[in-house]
Amino acid sequence: KSAKNIGQKYRIRLGQMCLFDRVAPQELTLVSSVRRYLKETKLNLNNLKTKKASSFHEFARSTNDAWDIDDEEEEDFLSAPRLTVATRSNDSEVRDDPTRYTNTPGDESLNGTVPKSNSEDSISSSGRSCHQKQQSLPARPVIPLVARISDQNSSGAPPMTIREKSRLDKFRQLLSSPSADLDALRKHSWSGIPREVRPVTWRLLSGYLPANTERREQVLQRKREEYFGFIEQYYDSRTDEPHRDTYRQIHIDIPRTNPLIPLFQQPAVQEVFERILFIWAIRHPASGYVQGINDLVTPFFVVFLSEFVEDDMENFDVAALPLETQRNIEADSFWCMSKLLDGIQDNYTFAQPGIQNKVKALEELIGRIDEDVHLHFCRYEVEYLQFAFRWMNNLLMRELPLRCTIRLWDTYQAESEGFSHFHLYVCAAFLIKWRKDILSIADFQGLLMLLQNLPTIHWGNEEVGLLLAEAYRLKYMFADAPSHYKR
Repeated sequence: KSAKNIGQKYRIRLGQMCLFDRVAPQELTLVSSVRRYLKETKLNLNNLKTKKASSFHEFARSTNDAWDIDDEEEEDFLSAPRLTVATRSNDSEVRDDPTRYTNTPGDESLNGTVPKSNSEDSISSSGRSCHQKQQSLPARPVIPLVARISDQNSSGAPPMTIREKSRLDKFRQLLSSPSADLDALRKHSWSGIPREVRPVTWRLLSGYLPANTERREQVLQRKREEYFGFIEQYYDSRTDEPHRDTYRQIHIDIPRTNPLIPLFQQPAVQEVFERILFIWAIRHPASGYVQGINDLVTPFFVVFLSEFVEDDMENFDVAALPLETQRNIEADSFWCMSKLLDGIQDNYTFAQPGIQNKVKALEELIGRIDEDVHLHFCRYEVEYLQFAFRWMNNLLMRELPLRCTIRLWDTYQAESEGFSHFHLYVCAAFLIKWRKDILSIADFQGLLMLLQNLPTIHWGNEEVGLLLAEAYRLKYMFADAPSHYKR
């Protein structure tokens, strides 16, 4: 009975953690141990593993209380406490371990464990040691590679090549024409947008900015005023009974957004994100706020901020910008995020049918393009929902460094239905990228740990470009022939 109770507790825990965050190694170890024990004693396994629900809604319902597990209960089952990042409230535990990422390949922390030092044998689960460490940090901490925002076109990079300069000149030519040729702009943006022209290009490709040059300033002014009109109309209602739970969930999730990057831990930035997400939720009652939407603000915010920051964006003090500039970045981020979500809103409505369909389509696609990987998952009872839900819900943002996400979104905005359709083939290419590692692991725990912690720490534009090229090949082969991926 005790084993069954532990299994039930961690089935719920594991199910929700797989959806949104990385699972701690000790949690997977405990789950794996209980699974083996139940098999040996021939007990019912349904209370342990994340069973294949008869519907997506049943699965979601079975895991919806994972965030409410009491800390006292957690300490009863975990022998090794986990490190947390300082947050804004007691409810806002950030589940990413900042010591997990380093700039050195092969470091122990890549396995998801916290290396011990001579002076510190363990880390307090209350976060006291973490707080003490933060007190001693310099004003400008060294940003781990995985958390660096700058791409290859930043001013800190080597001088532009002739080819890069030629591409930048082509973009400037397209953008300066009286009426931008959006088809040509998409064609050139597919292989990446130069940093210098990315903000205006994203505004155009998202449909926020008109192609006509003369109308752009007028549209920007009107849309920015409209957004802050929403703030005046709705934001004061965030503590009212109808909206209190929505605002509380947003308030809890914001500190979890890119916790390794100091930029996103600034109060001014977190307040911007809270306003954007709350206003979007109020204006879209069919879905409201759903965990994961908070991640989708960050690429837009960073890109529009880059117009005013050249170096060290990770540590830049946003409050130092003029108030009008801050307001413009906030409004533009809101509208561009809204345009994105308009195309994938069924991902966030009741029971999230968009994600349900995409996960199923990914399973069918992998079954056709790489049967060995598909059968390997089946053999070790790894369900696509356990890792692909997050890939669809967060558009791979939890799997890739932010600099890679920005490069990926260059192509998504250039590709027809990039966020809703092409993303499926990117996920398929991303999974097959690790086929050798997947096939070398012969247990449930190891497979899930790999899929939750894929080694993309050193990825940059080149790796994303190769991933997109493979995704395009898969789309060319399968998108117009859906029977090819039906078993």
